Amino acid sequence: MKGDSVEIVVEAGGQTRTYVVEATRAGRRVEVSSGRGQVEVTEVTRGGTPVRTARFMAGRVVALVEHPAADPRQEDDAPLRIA
Repeated sequence: MKGDSVEIVVEAGGQTRTYVVEATRAGRRVEVSSGRGQVEVTEVTRGGTPVRTARFMAGRVVALVEHPAADPRQEDDAPLRIA
């Protein structure tokens, strides 16, 4: 969903660097996968086509924080009550 983002903090020679991968258009989402010593963060379309990918060595990743998009609910949207 547009607005989803993943923040990756990586150790780089005694200091840390922060990278952000964000879903930039409507219908896109951010997926995180790990395996074989790598962490991969990918922005994908509705159909599953990767748009951009960031890869990091798993041993260097200090933190991985997922930020879901804000709920677009409006003030007049009341929860549905079933009687």
